[in-house]
Order: sequence, then C-alpha cells, then structure tokens
Amino acid sequence: MTEGQVFFVDDEEPLRHAVKQGLELCGHPVTCFAAARQAEAQLNRNLYGVLVTDITMPDMDGLALLRRALEIDPALPVVLVTGHGDVPLAVEAMRAGAYDFIEKPFDTSHLASVVARALDKRRLVLENRALREELETGGGLDARLVGRTPAMEHLRVQLQALAETDADVLVTGETGSGKEVVARALHDFGPRAKGPFVAINCGALPAEMIESELFGHEAGAFTSAQKQRIGKLEFANGGTVLLDEIESMPLDLQVKLLRAIEQRSIERLGSNKSVALDLRFVAASKEDLLTACREGRFREDLYYRLNVVALQVPPLRERREDIPLLFHHLAREARARYRREIPDPDDRHLSDLLSYDWPGNVRELRNAADRFVLGLGAVVPGAVVTGDAASPAAEGSTGDGPLAGRLEAVEKAILEAELRRQGGSLKATYEALGLSRKTLYDKLQRHGLKREDFVPG
Repeated sequence: MTEGQVFFVDDEEPLRHAVKQGLELCGHPVTCFAAARQAEAQLNRNLYGVLVTDITMPDMDGLALLRRALEIDPALPVVLVTGHGDVPLAVEAMRAGAYDFIEKPFDTSHLASVVARALDKRRLVLENRALREELETGGGLDARLVGRTPAMEHLRVQLQALAETDADVLVTGETGSGKEVVARALHDFGPRAKGPFVAINCGALPAEMIESELFGHEAGAFTSAQKQRIGKLEFANGGTVLLDEIESMPLDLQVKLLRAIEQRSIERLGSNKSVALDLRFVAASKEDLLTACREGRFREDLYYRLNVVALQVPPLRERREDIPLLFHHLAREARARYRREIPDPDDRHLSDLLSYDWPGNVRELRNAADRFVLGLGAVVPGAVVTGDAASPAAEGSTGDGPLAGRLEAVEKAILEAELRRQGGSLKATYEALGLSRKTLYDKLQRHGLKREDFVPG
C-alpha cells in the first residue's frame, strides 16, 4: 500500500498553502482543492487517504461534500473544519458520519495528529477489505490452502502437481497444521474427486477393533461378528483413504497394511478371498517417522512404501505473514455457522495474532476466529484485556508492554524473515510484502536493518 494521502479543501489560498506546508513537514503528502467538486471527482473506494474540508464554501459546502464522500465509501474518514465554532453544526456533522471536527484557527500539529489517526483507521479498512476480496474471489487451491508466504505457495505448487497423479503421499506437520485439509485437496483436485474420501484416525481406534475397521470381516469370523462387515479400505474403493496419525498403528497391523498397499488388495477377516483395491493412500503423521523407525515403533519397509512423495505442512509460527489472511478466512466460516457479522480487527487484535506462537496451529486459530466473531473477548488464549490494550500472556510472544512496541517487534521480525528469505534483495522483499520502495527503506532505517547482513556469504 502506498503512503496515505490528505485531500485538503478550502476556498482560501493562503490557508491551503499553510496547511499543505505544515502537514508535509509532518510527513503527510497533501493535495489541495479550491472547490468541493474538484475534490469529489478524485474520491473513490480505493483511496488510501483522508478528506479534510472546510464547511463554509461557495457552490458545494463541506457538509454536502461529506455526504457525497460517504456515499462513495461509508468508511472514508472525513475531517470537517469551520471558523464558526457552531456546536449544533458540529453535532450535525458527527451524526452525518464525520471522523472529526476542528475549529479555526487550529494548530497544524493537532490537525496532523488527527490525520495520522484517520489514516491508521483507513489503512486497516483497506487491508481488511482487500483480504476479504481475495478470499471471496480466490478459487481452487488458493481458497483451500490460504496463504501468500513462499512456503504456502510452494505447497500449493507441489499439491497441484500431485493431485493429477495416483502417487501415494506422506503428509507431515504439527498437530492442527492442516494435514487433513491437504489430504482432502489431493483428493478433490484430482481424478478421484467423485469417489469417496475416507479418513481413518489410527490413533482413535481401539487396538482390538482396528483390523476389522480397516479390512472388514465375514460373519462368524469372531464371537461378536454376527454379519459381514465391509472395511474402510474396501469402502474407499475408487477414491482416497487418509491414514491419519499413522504413527499410532500397532506394529502387527503395519505388516498387513504394507501388504494391502503393495498388492492393492485385502482379505476380510475370516475369508480367503482377495478383494481388489482401487484407491490412493495418503498417510499423515505429526511425528518424524524415520526417528520412530530407529526407535522400533514403526516399520522401515512401511515408511519407505508410504514415503513415495512427502509434503510438509509448515506451522503457523513459520508463516506469520499468512495469519491475518487466514484469520479472515476462518472468521468468514464462523460467520456462516453463527450467522453473525464479522467486526473489523483493530491494531490490538492484529498485534496479538501476529505475536502469539500458535502451538495449536490452524486449529487454535480457528477457535480464536470463532471467539472473535462471537464477541467473546481476546482472540489470543491468555491475553489480558484492559481497556484498549492487550498483551499476550502466552509463552513465546515476541514482546510485552505497550501495543506500539509489540507491533514494532513483530514488524521487525517479519522484515528480517523476508530479507533472509530473499537473500537480501530489496526489490524482491518490498514486492513480497506489498510495500513501496520508499516505505521499505524507511522501515529498514527505523529498525536498524542493513541489506548486506542478509546477503548469503
């Protein structure tokens, strides 16, 4: 997003000149207009700026311009200026939707402070609007696997290439990171999409039942087997089976599973008849299966058979830049479930979201989105909310204290991560973060960062 603009409207040339000079000294680019209709022609929903207008002007006055501006975009901040100090007029202006009301003569530094606050609010409105539009217009994998970081882009490219094949896939990642979402996407975006998708949680099935659940049984195969049962692998024929928490499967069952995967056939318990399987296997694990093999908890032959292709789902703490976009996505889902509108998160919420480590990953973020949509207080577990400030009490946050300090710490961490990822390339960095060249340079100077420190030696 470019730097925020100030549109200043007044029919007095000396005042236009003085305000322009004063605000630009405070770092705000200013465009001046002598008439309201000139400014009206430049207003649009995508304007990153604030409109500051005198009330008493010929042709179209400031109140009329205010109403017209809010018709174009109800979220556009408009600051009204008057030399009359008329209290009823001020009340009318605020009721009409004015962001603020300033009397002449005014101190330029006071106006600059009002403008800065208005631009902060406008920036959040535009960022939230852009995120929502991206979620609503995004199709395919972009809507299923939400994120713009290189790690998520790479995951989507890999998944797109694999979806069209029948290769077995091993999906690894921490608890709650989205392994089942990846498995479902492999199924839904491939040729088996019209077939069944069967998810089997190997850690949730009792050991005495798992064999029957997977392979099925014939009537009389054991004492309680009163009728034939089709197992989940057979039921998944023509589709995809997800073996979630595969590391939890008992070793004796791993032998039978390996045989089923290699031969693409099974035998029901109590039967000698082979049943052909036409399905794709996707296994998911939160553990390092190679380590489990070395410790004797997982069979090496099964590991290498499953690990034809491996997909690693990154934890949220390694893709913090995706958190606002993903939060909006999850909040939209919560809105549909609870039939509630989505409020706009403010700086406090964004700071908490970005500074928390999310040990429960996307699953925990979904809970936070639900709480936010339901209006149940702090989005981050353990956050202490006092008035307009909040500080995450959870271990692993990037900073404590005032909001501004925590936001600065998060911003610096994001800049460092992106510079490191781009090998010190400033152009690649500001393009990846959606910044202008000047904005990136200003931020680097403020945080004391130097590009040469991130250039690979």
